[in-house]
Amino acid sequence: MNGVLLIDKPKEFTSFDVIAVVRGVTGQRKAGHTGTLDPNATGVLPVLLGNATKAQDLIPNHDKKYTADFKLGTTTDTLDIWGKVLSQTVTDVSKEQVLSALESFRGEIWQLPPMFSAVQKNGQRLYDLARKGIEVERERRRVTVYSLELLGFDRAAQCGRLEIFCSKGTYVRTIIDDIGKQLGVGAVMTDLRRTEACGFTLDNCLTLEQLKAMKENGNITDALTSVEDLFVTYPKLNISPAQAKRFSNGGALDISRTALRAKEPSDKQLFRVGESGGDFIGLGIVDKDKNLLKIYKLFK
Repeated sequence: MNGVLLIDKPKEFTSFDVIAVVRGVTGQRKAGHTGTLDPNATGVLPVLLGNATKAQDLIPNHDKKYTADFKLGTTTDTLDIWGKVLSQTVTDVSKEQVLSALESFRGEIWQLPPMFSAVQKNGQRLYDLARKGIEVERERRRVTVYSLELLGFDRAAQCGRLEIFCSKGTYVRTIIDDIGKQLGVGAVMTDLRRTEACGFTLDNCLTLEQLKAMKENGNITDALTSVEDLFVTYPKLNISPAQAKRFSNGGALDISRTALRAKEPSDKQLFRVGESGGDFIGLGIVDKDKNLLKIYKLFK
């Protein structure tokens, strides 16, 4: 079974727990995912099956969208409500103050990865060190927050909800913690739901229960999304049956004998390659000097 399963990850499941369930349901041992979600987070988790796992390091769109709940006046060691409480204070921050604080966290920003994260330091995961009570120096990382909106704020409860659209590697917990620091009261994340990943949304996803039901009904292949959909940001090139055979066997194509001859592609440009009316074969890369479309990655 080859393709992508879009799963709405439930709470209290690790991303690898989901992979284990998917393996059991599909019988496909070769499986991976495109981005870890913490056990207490829910939402979009693309699971790669079979030859789709070859796309893991090639996916062009790793942007993510989340809704995140937060509470002011509390800080924890994990930056979320499930960690050890470090401080608590009574606060009376206004909605206007929160909106003003958000201004500093849009666009390109620097983040310090939390100790309870999968980032590696000298070959060790930070969360493994944190669980031993060890805190190490981390390097700040540049991330991009394309949009950050306040969906709601309850002044009496000092709780609110954010919608965040951000680049790969952005820690929503850290954004909330930093907002709390800027307001001078502290803050923790109390819920996180990923609503979009790799261009896919919750509307595209199945729950694990729905996936199991499809297996019982014998139509589980209907749940699969084509690996080609991971690369929709690249232009499509349809080729002839003879060219498809050559390309599938690892042979480069003469650009002047394809539809690219009238498009003047740029050097190193990537294309989704498939036989006209047929299946996706793989990615091709332009070599301008040799006027060739070479193999970048085959998936068929």
